Amino acid sequence: MPVPHHPLRLAVALDAPQAPPPSDAAPYLALARLAERGTLDFVTLGDRFGGPGPDALSVLARLAPATERLGLVATVTTTHTEPFHVSTGVATLDWVSRGRAGWTVAVSTSEAEAALVGRRPAAPADEVWSEAGEVADVVGRLWDSWEDGAEIRDRATGRFVDRDRLHYVDFTGRTFTVRGPSIVPRPPQGRPVTVVEVADAPDAGHAERARWTVAAARADVVLVRAEDPGTAGAARAALHDRARAHGRDPGALRVLASLPVELGSPADAAGLADLLGDWYAQGAADGFHLRPVDPARDLPRIVEGTVSTLRERGLFRRSYEGTTLRDHLGLPRPASIYAPAREAVR
Repeated sequence: MPVPHHPLRLAVALDAPQAPPPSDAAPYLALARLAERGTLDFVTLGDRFGGPGPDALSVLARLAPATERLGLVATVTTTHTEPFHVSTGVATLDWVSRGRAGWTVAVSTSEAEAALVGRRPAAPADEVWSEAGEVADVVGRLWDSWEDGAEIRDRATGRFVDRDRLHYVDFTGRTFTVRGPSIVPRPPQGRPVTVVEVADAPDAGHAERARWTVAAARADVVLVRAEDPGTAGAARAALHDRARAHGRDPGALRVLASLPVELGSPADAAGLADLLGDWYAQGAADGFHLRPVDPARDLPRIVEGTVSTLRERGLFRRSYEGTTLRDHLGLPRPASIYAPAREAVR
C-alpha cells in the first residue's frame, strides 16, 4: 500500500449537537478562527434542507470576511435546487472568501422535503445520486462559462465583458436543462473544490454505487467513512482506479478518512495524533476529516494537542503556504474547458 509523500491534509466538521438558527453565524466564528489558527485545510458545515439547522452557504459566507486562509466547505443539496442556483451560490462564496470555497454534494430522498418544493415526488437514492453527478458536471461548466479575462471593465469604451469569452453551456440532463452562461464571473479558484462523502465500500447497494460514481468522476476531495486503516486504504485505491477509468488523473484526487472524534480529556488529543500518524504511515488516506462530537470542547483540544503533536513529528504544516483552498490541497487551478475550443477556432 503506497504511503503518501506530502504532508497530511486535515479538516474538521463544525456541526454542533444543538444547531443555532439557520442564519446565525456567531456560534461558528470562534470555531472557524481556531481552526485557522491550527492551519487546517478546511472546515465543513452541514445543511438540513428544509429542516432545523444552518443554511450552510449563508453561514460560511458570513464567516469568510472574518477569516483569511481557512477553506470553507458548505453542504449543498442538489435534488430540489436548480443547478444554476448551486453554481451561483458556491461561486459567490468563492468570491467573498477570495478563493477558499468548496461544496459537499448532498441529495434528498424524503417525501416531506419534496413536498416543500412541490416540483416532483421524492425519488430513490440511486436516482438522485445519478442526478447529482449531472448537477456537479453542469455546475463546473457554468463556472467555466466565463473564461479567465472575460471581464474588461473599461469605462472609457463602456465595455464590461469580452463576449467571445462567454459561452453557452446548453446542457440537457435527465431532469433539467441549463443554457447558461453564468451570471457570476468565473470564481477565483476557477472551479471551487467539489467534495463527496462515501461509505468505505462501493458495493453497499445501488445508492452507494451511484455515490461512488459521482465521487470518482466529479470530486476533488472524497471523504471516506472507515473504521480501520486497511479498509480506508482499500477504498482509496478503489477510488483511484475508478477515477482513472473515468479518464482522470488519480493523483488529482484527495481521499480523506472521515472519523468521529470524542476527546473526553486533553490527554486524548496525544492519542488521536498517534492514530492519525499510524493510519497515514500505512497509506490509508491523504489526510483526515474529523467529526467532533462536541466541536466547542473537542476542537480546542484538536488544535492545541493533536495538531501540535503532528507538527512536532513533521506531519503537518506550521503555516499556510498558499491563499486558496486548492493551494492548501495541492490542487491546480483548472483552465476553462471552453478556452481550448475558442483558441482552436482562431
